[in-house]
Amino acid sequence: MNHFGMSMLWFWISYIFVTCAGMIHTIINIYVLGMKPMDENGMGEGYEKTKPWHPLYNIISFSIFGFAYMNGLTTPTFTEALITGVIWVGICIVVDVFAWVLIKHPWSLSFREFYIDYQPWITLIYLAILIGPLIGYFITLI
Repeated sequence: MNHFGMSMLWFWISYIFVTCAGMIHTIINIYVLGMKPMDENGMGEGYEKTKPWHPLYNIISFSIFGFAYMNGLTTPTFTEALITGVIWVGICIVVDVFAWVLIKHPWSLSFREFYIDYQPWITLIYLAILIGPLIGYFITLI
């Protein structure tokens, strides 16, 4: 990886962006559209209705910031994009375990809720993060 620090900057901007997008979408569903909020039985309708949108947020965001990273390299390559995608998805998988499962907060989930009940969305999200830098690389070729 040519510029690990710059790669991490774009990764964290994208990660924070998609996290905020999901939260804002949930809040809009609850307070504007009148969907049910979370309760003791689960995350609620307001959150559940956002799930199909999560992969879309991720493919758009990680492609844009993957492009920003690849475009900043002197000579972007497919290999660099692939390595970046693997690193980004690896970091994301580890961070997600802590941020959304192990550290308890009102929006945290159990292992089952995050890795089984959240299918196919979590798999599509990780795939989107993996290919985001590849899409960004191909955009640099245009």
